[in-house]
Amino acid sequence: MLILNELFYRHFDQIAKETLKLPASGSVREYYRLKSGNSTAIGAFNKDIRENMAFFTLTRHFRWLGLNVPDIFEVETDQKHYLLQDLGDTTLFSYLQEAGSEDKISEKYFSAVENLLDFQFIGHRGLDYNICYPRKAFDKQSMMWDLNYFKHYFIRLAGVTFDEQALENDFHTFTNFLMQAGTDNFMFRDFQSRNIMVFGEKLYFIDYQGGRRGPLQYDLASLLFDAKANLSPEFRLKVMEHYIETGKKQFGINPEIFNKFFYPIVLIRIMQAFGAYGYRGFFERKTHFLQSIPFALKNLEWIFDHYRPELHLPELYRVFEQILVSKTLSELSFTPASGLTVSINSFSYKKSYPLDNSGNGGGFVFDCRFLPNPGRFAEYAELNGKDPRVIAFLESKQETNEFLKNVFAITDAAISNYLERKFYHLMISFGCTGGQHRSVYFAEKLAQRYAGMQGVNVRVKHFELDKS
Repeated sequence: MLILNELFYRHFDQIAKETLKLPASGSVREYYRLKSGNSTAIGAFNKDIRENMAFFTLTRHFRWLGLNVPDIFEVETDQKHYLLQDLGDTTLFSYLQEAGSEDKISEKYFSAVENLLDFQFIGHRGLDYNICYPRKAFDKQSMMWDLNYFKHYFIRLAGVTFDEQALENDFHTFTNFLMQAGTDNFMFRDFQSRNIMVFGEKLYFIDYQGGRRGPLQYDLASLLFDAKANLSPEFRLKVMEHYIETGKKQFGINPEIFNKFFYPIVLIRIMQAFGAYGYRGFFERKTHFLQSIPFALKNLEWIFDHYRPELHLPELYRVFEQILVSKTLSELSFTPASGLTVSINSFSYKKSYPLDNSGNGGGFVFDCRFLPNPGRFAEYAELNGKDPRVIAFLESKQETNEFLKNVFAITDAAISNYLERKFYHLMISFGCTGGQHRSVYFAEKLAQRYAGMQGVNVRVKHFELDKS
């Protein structure tokens, strides 16, 4: 932080009066907004020097060619801290949510793909790809990395079954086909709506430090099948046609060859995105990435229904079929209802606690394992916490009643406060050993308490019972 403030002073000859850490994204890079009066800049810190060097070199190259990327104001000698032009907070994604008019959205997307063509063809000129990181081309090795990322961080963590060798064979068949698309232009790598800034009347582009040589189709696939942008098939086709028509006129793109490889490349892009959502969501427990999964499933389903590649990929297609029918994956989205939604869960500590997919991150997890366990008695073993006999057993125990009284005191206060502050979500979970008796009982009791309360929507999920 001190170094970034020194860079700000070096550039503006002013001391930064405000320093605000910006929300984390999908990388380990840290970003800060530094301000003093009318002077503002973005300070960045990244320990990966090779990635930084790629970013610095690409930025200088693109600015020399007149392409819209942020100016680099200052770079510290350690090559880990640097100061960038502040392009504001409006991304193409946020603009999409607020624009309302399809004409306005079309105008911005048409502009985005026109700029993309400039990066791919003009940006390619004179670029030394040896500086690109981690590879200088989106070659077979890069593709296999993405496919294995998908395998290890998405389908394994999502509980999808597959034959290891058969899937590996399909990966090689798939990548051998994709390599025929060529790697003769600059590939931005992550050309999606959150990496496009609406600044003044222009679009600016960020997060290209992973750029390299690659096929033209990849960046357009990234933009049009950007999961949470949730573009309609008709709109995607309109933007794609504008890209091809403009590219044919200005740079000689062959529409037939472009179309031959477009949807197979969309597929590998979706698989790469699934890998990122799995790693950041399932593994790092970042809600935004989990919430993107249902949108990516929708894109995958559309591809399967309309443009399934005519390649012999039996095991890969079997994996896709499992993904598309997975109830667990399809339920990862969260759409706020009006008022306060109280999500109440029961779960087994043997399996892990439930994830909060609301983005709020607030709430309570109550451990019921110290309370009397009806599951230890043969007459209750096959029953659950909804059964009258289990309820009678638990309600006969003083510890149970005291625990419930204390829970009510905590949750009553929280719900009252959340309603007053107009919050939209509160998650309350109960865990026990097997997720069958005590946790189910308390979840049901809590749901009964708040059912019908004005301004409150109650959702109940029993993770273990719902499996049976």
